[in-house]
Amino acid sequence: PLGEGPFPGVVLIHHLPGWDEFYRETTRRFAHHGYAAISPNLYHREGHGTPEDVAAMVRADGGVPDEQVVGDVVASARVLRGLPTSNGKVGLIGTCSGGRHTVLVASRSTEFDAAVDCWGGRVVMPEDELTEKLPVAPIDYTADLAAPLLGLFGADDQSPSPEQVAQHEEALREHGKEYEFHMYEGAGHGFFYWNRPAYRIDQAMDGWDKVWDFFGRHLSS
Repeated sequence: PLGEGPFPGVVLIHHLPGWDEFYRETTRRFAHHGYAAISPNLYHREGHGTPEDVAAMVRADGGVPDEQVVGDVVASARVLRGLPTSNGKVGLIGTCSGGRHTVLVASRSTEFDAAVDCWGGRVVMPEDELTEKLPVAPIDYTADLAAPLLGLFGADDQSPSPEQVAQHEEALREHGKEYEFHMYEGAGHGFFYWNRPAYRIDQAMDGWDKVWDFFGRHLSS
């Protein structure tokens, strides 16, 4: 952002389609709102070509390892916190698989002061979906969640389904975690994506208001 600061930081974790135009534009949006923002390309090791081409290769190969994502995102947070304009606080936000990674990273690291999960699928995972790259369901780390969590979900989504969101919410309550979950009627998966048919303007605008309020409360100096 412009100005002398100090500024809070935000790491944006991109979704399975990769480091695409939505994430590049949304990172600029955070800067406009006064956040030092970074969206690491989690697929940069996976091949060459356009972000869309590389994302297709990654999807075909079962994604990237959870441990690798945790390392890249934590390193990004440390870069932001080390900036001379930093106010010392860093938040985390992701959509789709990035929402899953948000829950995972906020549970595996103490680097973050607030986390926002936007419709992260596979936070709840049956045992037969676990793989070498995704060995543990993020919900199983709930006891270790180290940051307040905001969750935004569509009632018409199936990944996560409303039932899975309720299961995650129950785990958060059981462990006494600070969280806010909001379920939007008439919205499905990806309702923030202004460049896709899934976009729902009213639900998206309300969701963004909740994001700015949540980060404003938890990341201010």
